[in-house]
Amino acid sequence: MTAFPEKRILLIIGGGIAAYKTLELIRRLRERGIFVRVVMTEAAKKFVTKLSVESLTGSEVFDELFALTGDSGMGHIELSRDADLLVAAPATADLLAKMAQGLAGDLASTLLLATDKKILAAPAMNVRMWLHPATQRSVALLQKDGVIFVGPESGDMACGEYGLGRMSEPAGILTAIEHLLSGDMRLPLPGDLSDESAGPGSLKGRRVVITSGPTHEPIDPVRYIANRSSGKQGHAIAAAAAAAGANVVLISGPVSLADPFGVKTIHVETAQEMLTQVEAALPADIFIGVAAVADWRVAETSLAKIKKHPEETPALTLVENPDILAAIGRRSKDRPALVVGFAAESEKLQENAQAKLIAKNCDMIVANDVTEAGVLGGESNKVSLLTKQGKENLPLMTKQKVAARLIEKIAGMLGGNGQ
Repeated sequence: MTAFPEKRILLIIGGGIAAYKTLELIRRLRERGIFVRVVMTEAAKKFVTKLSVESLTGSEVFDELFALTGDSGMGHIELSRDADLLVAAPATADLLAKMAQGLAGDLASTLLLATDKKILAAPAMNVRMWLHPATQRSVALLQKDGVIFVGPESGDMACGEYGLGRMSEPAGILTAIEHLLSGDMRLPLPGDLSDESAGPGSLKGRRVVITSGPTHEPIDPVRYIANRSSGKQGHAIAAAAAAAGANVVLISGPVSLADPFGVKTIHVETAQEMLTQVEAALPADIFIGVAAVADWRVAETSLAKIKKHPEETPALTLVENPDILAAIGRRSKDRPALVVGFAAESEKLQENAQAKLIAKNCDMIVANDVTEAGVLGGESNKVSLLTKQGKENLPLMTKQKVAARLIEKIAGMLGGNGQ
């Protein structure tokens, strides 16, 4: 257990059901000797009481903006300046919007605006609220301003829905806080990678371009062709590369995932858009094609919704989409030093992956059996790393650990130590 006896946290508790988790977070922070001051929004007091928070912190809870003004100066300025780190948890959609717009109508938003210290935000809200363009604009602007995010995570919600928007557990937020208090501005990957990480500087100075998620090829305004990809593996690899010090550009198809911290993320929809953005991101040292790109698209997209008729089945003419992996692997100009592809197969895994390695002029193929339970859309993966020199079969593990091992392998190959 790492101790920080002289560090001070200003914890801003927003008004969401996840506020109850902050009680456990406070307890863990106090165990490490960290002094915690707490500010609660009016809505937060609907979920946890000031008395319970004060009992855990051993100090007064602040909730009134004008109660802090006095003869000695502006109290809210002193509160924010006295802290080593500000933590907003839960960071609700409302609180994030106020932060992004620079509003200061209550004590919480005023403190977040009146600080020159790092801010860590742990979002928590309904999945639809998280995915709403307004929230995503707020998050993108705050990330650009230097706010660091931990979470949100996917799971069951108090409202009865399932999806992305759950606040990270106290242990995860605590790990992020410890890294930031230690001066490390790059957060660890979800699920503590410990000694499986390639190391914080193993890809320092390298530029990495990664594709992730599916592509959506429109048939009409409401229908499309796609593959079954959640984007979890590609996003985990982007986060692992960033944690290893790389300059990462992630080109993502439509997914319900937060953009990885420390990564430039470009959102696209179709295979053609993805190829355009990949080529625009070159030159790069490494290209990793994780996206499940739709093999075909319709020759002509209908501008109106195609109606069903009892005696008539619409005829769709399909044309091949660009092969992004082959296009990058076969480049004569600006070809990355390492081109890594993914082969999602349902049969003859090794044989098909080996053929893909050669046909698309790749340096490595990550082969995964999509018939393995929990791989498609799940949290785990079972892969083999194939190069022209041999292969390495990995056991079933989390997608974060697969990402860490892949980045470690890549770093070794660039250093001349790859197997």
